[in-house]
Amino acid sequence: MDFLFPQWCVGCGGGGSFLCASCRQSLPRIVPPVCPRCGRPYPGGRLCSGCVEWQASIDGIRSPFRFEGTVRQAVHRFKYDNLRALAKPLAELLSDYVELHPIQGEVLVPVPLHRRRLRERGYNQSGLLARELGRIMRLPVITDCLARERHNPPQARTSTVEERRSNVLDVFNCRDIRLRDRKVLLIDDVSTSGATLDACAAAVKQSGATSVWALVLAREV
Repeated sequence: MDFLFPQWCVGCGGGGSFLCASCRQSLPRIVPPVCPRCGRPYPGGRLCSGCVEWQASIDGIRSPFRFEGTVRQAVHRFKYDNLRALAKPLAELLSDYVELHPIQGEVLVPVPLHRRRLRERGYNQSGLLARELGRIMRLPVITDCLARERHNPPQARTSTVEERRSNVLDVFNCRDIRLRDRKVLLIDDVSTSGATLDACAAAVKQSGATSVWALVLAREV
């Protein structure tokens, strides 16, 4: 298969893998200290100014990388170019991060797409990430409990934090009680304001989850 369909690094274009060792080493990492809630770099490890007055449902968001450079290219190829094979190397990067920075979570839940967008794209990139990560970490993955019930405009089309939070208000719902009394770890590809993840956390906690953290591959800082 590699002979017929050779793998090319999404960063440098070199052959052999979709993410070569050299590009992995040069990825734009987020280095502590970070804000305890949103996970953005912030001196002293205190709540950043954006989180001080944020009445968040989510317990915390963590990400190993900044959304720039090779990481941005990888996410775009994974998300929009149907390069589903990137799920495995990207999940490995998330697993490496969790080994160094443990996060509460006994069950993985990917951020869902609305059924209309799922039909258009053909797959949920967050679901692929969660399945690969669950296999590596030996954690269960629940993909059909948390649902996106309303087809809202993409968050990228909003310009302010307030608009992003309003855009995902009451969008998500848990269809059953499988997450009750569980420590949930939400999985997504990119976080900007954290509004989508917080809306997911609110729905999951309403279903009885004891804690909800989020792990995303990259975030805008």
